[in-house]
Amino acid sequence: MSAPRENQGTTTYDVIVLGAGPVGQNVADRAHAAGLSVAVVERELVGGECSYWACVPSKALLRPVIAVADVRRVDGARQAVTGSLDTDGVFARRNHYVADWDDSRQALGIKSLGADLFRGHGRFEGPGRVTVTRDDGAQQTLTARHAVAVATGSLPVLPDIPGIEEARPWTNRHGTDSSTVPARLAVIGGGGVGVEMATLWQGLGSRVTLLARRSLLPRLEPFAGELVAQGLGDAGVDVRIGVRVTALRRPDPEGPVFLTLDNGGELEVDEVLFATGRTPATDDIGLDRIGLTPGSWLDVDTTCLVDGVDGEWLYALGDVNHRALLTHQGKYQARTAGDAIGARAAGRPVDDAPWGDHATTADQHAVPQVFFTDPEAAAVGLTAEQAVDAGHRIRTVDLDLNAAQGANLYADGYQGHARLVVDLDQEILLGATFVGPGVSELLHSATVAVAGEVPLKRLRHAIACFPTVSEIWLFLLAAYQRDKETPHAASA
Repeated sequence: MSAPRENQGTTTYDVIVLGAGPVGQNVADRAHAAGLSVAVVERELVGGECSYWACVPSKALLRPVIAVADVRRVDGARQAVTGSLDTDGVFARRNHYVADWDDSRQALGIKSLGADLFRGHGRFEGPGRVTVTRDDGAQQTLTARHAVAVATGSLPVLPDIPGIEEARPWTNRHGTDSSTVPARLAVIGGGGVGVEMATLWQGLGSRVTLLARRSLLPRLEPFAGELVAQGLGDAGVDVRIGVRVTALRRPDPEGPVFLTLDNGGELEVDEVLFATGRTPATDDIGLDRIGLTPGSWLDVDTTCLVDGVDGEWLYALGDVNHRALLTHQGKYQARTAGDAIGARAAGRPVDDAPWGDHATTADQHAVPQVFFTDPEAAAVGLTAEQAVDAGHRIRTVDLDLNAAQGANLYADGYQGHARLVVDLDQEILLGATFVGPGVSELLHSATVAVAGEVPLKRLRHAIACFPTVSEIWLFLLAAYQRDKETPHAASA
């Protein structure tokens, strides 16, 4: 390992990582494992957005909501649910999982990885050169021998509409760190954050109105958004599709918010939460000093090297490269890039062929995602429309999940749906989507099948235990075989 070296006020490391969230921690770990010295720079909390305002707190809050919904679907158990959720208990559970927003344990984790942590705002001063400014104004310059990895994540986008500053809207951060339940909450946006926040706050006692300009979960198969909308409606959420907010008013800073809608209506709520997209957190990290545009997404190759930068030294991982704004996908990129950094530093060959050791091939073919709504929605790979657009000849296989006896035992009157997207030329899975209670636990088997390009002929030998929800695999594969044996035109 090349040790850190002081030289005229500059400390030199093999690798500098900007951002100490899960993505930054993973690339630091892999680079250090390759024998490289690593500096990690963090301007906020070590652990990043995921640990304190996104995945961890939202799932900690959602789990009690979903658990009660699951119990109410089982006769003999539903009778035990006689009251509402203990919101103080739910918030205390959230606080436990975010360590009361104390990052000391994760900071020690950086040290245990063998990396040095620098607290402050890191900005490029030139290629491979970063200045860290602490809160007290003190500065330190770091230089990288081999690589700088940008893992600074993303920030919520608020639309430019009249009155938005006056309204003081919530974003995902307010939606996950608040400990007061608003009597009435408007959630704007039908993507993953929007539907999860609507599920969460309705379950905690808010009267939630969800406004979406188009269908819910529009990047999944259409039935996913339809079933999630039905579930939200059954829970009491007022779901309005095809509605846009044109203006906001909050004349009394302590009073309600008034939303003007494009259909001429007005909505009065106590708080409004915008879940209308993300922007890269690259506006103030000195990209202009290395020939890039501040505030831009960073396009990368399969090893996560940034395009348009001379030399093989700048990497972008996680949200900032805009491939898949999902923590688990960013961690995958970080592990892959960390190994690539190690190989390049040692002068070893880089295996960047599809599915190679230093290639993020899954970013294009096997991205898994779960939305913890009621019902859950889980998907991996391509939708039918995406597969056709990519030039595949496909066949879809659709079944209601209650075809599996395990689903009926999981919940009385189980409602859910599954779809496989099959490549007819190779007879492998291109994608799978499941919607229903508990389907998140089905997803990894689908991800293995898609990423591994497991032939359906072999996949049918993977026997699901009886009685489990996973038995749906047997029924889906049998349905495909029956469909294959029935002469008719394949999908385009």
